Amino acid sequence: MSMYPPPPPPHSQPPNSATSPYQPQFGSVQEHPNGTTVLVLGILGLVACGLIAPFAWSMGNKALREMGAQPQVTWTNRGNVTAGRICGIIGTCLIALIAAVAVLVVVVAAVGSTGSF
Repeated sequence: MSMYPPPPPPHSQPPNSATSPYQPQFGSVQEHPNGTTVLVLGILGLVACGLIAPFAWSMGNKALREMGAQPQVTWTNRGNVTAGRICGIIGTCLIALIAAVAVLVVVVAAVGSTGSF
């Protein structure tokens, strides 16, 4: 007599396949159409051209709102949208910081050039 249970017969269905962790329990599985776009814009906004970072942030917010409005759908690229949105936020903050430093430099230079000798 063996301590181990007998192996399942070949070609059998897994028990309780409706609640498998790999299948959605309800609804459908979809990919948001702007998921890759948001990610690419966020990365480019952070690395190459900061002026497109706010667009990634805005598009990411819109895509996440659309995903949240359809809870019956399992979204496969929510992570891409979130990552692109976060890159957009960081890129936008860097643009604001650089703009603030540039304005400060111009103001200091203007005040310094009007000083008396």
